Amino acid sequence: MLLAACGPSEPVPPPLSDKALAAVTADAGAPRDQLAREVDDLFSGEGLGETRALVVLAGGKLAAERYGEGYDADTRFVSWSMAKTITATLIGMLVADGLLSVDAPAPVDLWQRSGDPRADITLRHLLQMRSGLRHTEAGDPPYESSEVRMLFLDGRDDMARWAKEQPLEAEPGERFEYSSNTTVILADIAARALTDSEDPETRRRAVADYLDQRLFVPLGMTSMVPEFDASGTLIGGSLMHASAMDYARFGEFLRNHGRAPGGEQLVPRRWVEAMVTPSPVSEHYGYQTWLNRPEPDLEGGHPLFPDRAPASLFAMIGHMGQYVIVSPDQRVVLVRLGHSDRDERPLMLQQAADVLALYPVR
Repeated sequence: MLLAACGPSEPVPPPLSDKALAAVTADAGAPRDQLAREVDDLFSGEGLGETRALVVLAGGKLAAERYGEGYDADTRFVSWSMAKTITATLIGMLVADGLLSVDAPAPVDLWQRSGDPRADITLRHLLQMRSGLRHTEAGDPPYESSEVRMLFLDGRDDMARWAKEQPLEAEPGERFEYSSNTTVILADIAARALTDSEDPETRRRAVADYLDQRLFVPLGMTSMVPEFDASGTLIGGSLMHASAMDYARFGEFLRNHGRAPGGEQLVPRRWVEAMVTPSPVSEHYGYQTWLNRPEPDLEGGHPLFPDRAPASLFAMIGHMGQYVIVSPDQRVVLVRLGHSDRDERPLMLQQAADVLALYPVR
């Protein structure tokens, strides 16, 4: 009678493999077996796509690190749009240096001709993806996408010029429209703040040296390789390459409000705070950075999980499932790199949220 009253038992999960357990450190800041299982599910769960790398930092310490078949700690992974957040940091350093101003008209000569309505576009508008320029990120067919045309077709040799030439389709500041073209304009503005030269190699070297000396080297991001177009403009919206751990180092730098591990303030704290502050027209987006704030009317759904994690959480997000997720209230940075299509990403994100849920809000 007693056994019958108990009803069916819960299914017993399979034992964890040595590989799953080895991915989690002894000082993970969460129950080791639970973390190992949630990480393992990101690699082996059905319908989530392919996870190629995962790094979890908790309180600045390595909690978990794992790689898929064919990938390892030395693999450089393409950033795709995660690069946008790095470009925003570059702009912040130039603002701190007094070379740029966020609320002045964006320093684009092409827009300063008499009667050109684009003269009202500010650097802040560009940072918050509300320039009003006709930049359509996704197209049908794909070759009609502004991003595809800029990266691979008629704009590829001078991407910033192509992006800057597009007309307005809305008043500057009026509405949010996510756009890789916008970030390339920001990258061109950065180059022109650092050099007057039009020589592609001079432009490339000016930006690359600045990023190395002021950002990547102090953070220990030794694997970072940014790409440039034929005109010497950083392809700051989509093409940087780095190891999973270096992406985690960048996330930890943002979690620490712009401080390097050695204590140097590489970008002002207030700039990082501005990066993760919602714009006037989008609760879910700051300066080239995604925010975990509710935005109920988003076409295609929210890119994060505001129902499952603190509102302070923010992320760098790249094409096909590249994520650097930073949760300051949990003191956690989670990097997930791989390939998940449109249908797989919601499930994969819920599994990433399961990993984060093991860490308490402090």
